[in-house]
Amino acid sequence: MAANLAMNLSSLSGNLVEVRGLRVVGSSEGRPETTIVHDIDFTVARGEVLALIGESGSGKTTIALSLMGHARRGCRIAGGTIRVGDCDVRSLSPAQLASLRGRKVAYIAQSAAAAFNPARSIMDQVIESALIHGTMTKAAAQAKAVELFRALALPEPEKIGKRYPHQVSGGQLQRLLAAMALITDPELVILDEPTTALDVTTQIDVLQAFKRVVKELGTTAVYVSHDLAVVAQMADRIVVLSDGQIREVGSTGQILNAPAHPYTQSLIAAVTPKRRGGSGAGEQAEVAAAVAPAKPKPLLEVKRLVAGYGKIDAKGLPAARILDDVDLVIERGKTVGVIGESGSGKTTLAKVIAGLVPVAGGQLLLDGEPMPARLEQRTKEQFRRIQIVFQNADTALNPVHTVEQILSRPLAFYHGMKGEKARRRVAELLDLVRLPAALAARKSGELSGGQKQRINLARALAAEPDLILCDEVTSALDTVVGAAILDLLADLQKKLGVSYLFITHDIGKMRAISDDIVVLYAGHRVEAGDRTALCAPPFHPYADLLISSAPELRTGWLDEASERCHGELPPIGSKADHSELCTFLGRCPLRIDGLCNTTAPAKRQLSNGAEVLCHRSEADLVTLQQVSVARERTVA
Repeated sequence: MAANLAMNLSSLSGNLVEVRGLRVVGSSEGRPETTIVHDIDFTVARGEVLALIGESGSGKTTIALSLMGHARRGCRIAGGTIRVGDCDVRSLSPAQLASLRGRKVAYIAQSAAAAFNPARSIMDQVIESALIHGTMTKAAAQAKAVELFRALALPEPEKIGKRYPHQVSGGQLQRLLAAMALITDPELVILDEPTTALDVTTQIDVLQAFKRVVKELGTTAVYVSHDLAVVAQMADRIVVLSDGQIREVGSTGQILNAPAHPYTQSLIAAVTPKRRGGSGAGEQAEVAAAVAPAKPKPLLEVKRLVAGYGKIDAKGLPAARILDDVDLVIERGKTVGVIGESGSGKTTLAKVIAGLVPVAGGQLLLDGEPMPARLEQRTKEQFRRIQIVFQNADTALNPVHTVEQILSRPLAFYHGMKGEKARRRVAELLDLVRLPAALAARKSGELSGGQKQRINLARALAAEPDLILCDEVTSALDTVVGAAILDLLADLQKKLGVSYLFITHDIGKMRAISDDIVVLYAGHRVEAGDRTALCAPPFHPYADLLISSAPELRTGWLDEASERCHGELPPIGSKADHSELCTFLGRCPLRIDGLCNTTAPAKRQLSNGAEVLCHRSEADLVTLQQVSVARERTVA
């Protein structure tokens, strides 16, 4: 009787989802249970997109998973009610929950690569849920899958299902995961950070596809994210979470324009990174250079670098050339940012400088002296002076070692430091990266994502390097924690005078921390200049695409960006794919038939000091970017 009354009230209210008093607890071996999610109340109307937003550890994914009656290992749903349509989720048996998941409630995970079986075709995996739940025949499921592929703007919708996961791009695989979720016409779709791992340019395609399909199908959705700028494009309402509690609920417009809770205000403040640094070693170097009669040699010079993978040919070049004719200079106490999409060669560049990938052509100069092309030819001192911090701290840190053991290894290797002296230095290193000394006894699995990345950085600092290669060190972190890491890097540079090569695909973070910026596309340096050159037009057309693809904290941006970044390109002649021509030719909105498809562009300097690899004049580049400038002024 009570259940029927609740069902009728839900139907009358127009809500598909009603959550009341939800409480989730967790425990680990030998420790008492702790509450992870505290008395959560919210509703989702039919056809509405509700966003759950907050930092890592806020409870947003835990809450989203509870809508399927699922709690992660070590956790359990301890209280409250969860209703999806006519289902009281907490009262369902295991068999009934299995029927609910993938049928009435579908889940789109952050990592599509982890969700697909590499040994099975895409079509077999997309339609599997429909066959398991018996919602349609195999032929009907395949036909519906093709319709979804088309709606999600996937290439060759009739053929893509025959491919295997490794044969499509990351953005395509994420949209295919959406097709897998939608194949059963679920009442509710949960999107858990579905674009976090994607480049900004790919993110536009995926978000636009998701938004169009959700709107066309009238799908009810819960969108989990830490990125307010992304949520602004997708959600009707936002629930702001921290420490497992709701801090604020409101319409997207209200949350973005008039946030009431201080925590929400801090999230919005962290969306646009502020310029870091501005004093200390970097400025002192500038003053010294102005006074000194001769400019000191740069810390590191990369000259006409060629590198790649695979068999070396008769000319000494690798079969797969990843970097081609790349130049950059890193001064002492300065930061050079390298930006580009996945596959542009950013990480390969860092690995070449670190000695992990051999130099196939060109030179690396450290203090003006040539560095060996191969790792085994370098000295311990050269190793010490150049350290690398990888993107994923989870895989970079040994899970069986304590923090003290992790930090003690470079101390012993580079400085012969052991015993009590090493323990004191470990405490100093933890203090440097703003972590308590008590963490020395913990293992990496007991740390948050931000803490792990700080340990990763402390390990590099243990060598007392001159240069740290930071490879996407904030991309796996939420907005607030990522901003804190940028602050930390700037503070360390000021205190220690260390130089950075900062690799990212995020133009906001790049501008916040870099003194000079290099834009890579398909292994070529298409633009380079100081940070001010990439704060105002003109830009190289590819740099303009990256800048225009960074989500803005306002509704309606996605529709504008889709038109601006993905408009129809002018036709081009038959030599467009010639390997020696401009690498950006196929995507360039300013390409010129008879020039760009016949002649390789030369490097030239713009009036703002930037150097670009492009045929177009400065006036042409400014004309292209006038729309973006006008939009930015309107928003400001």
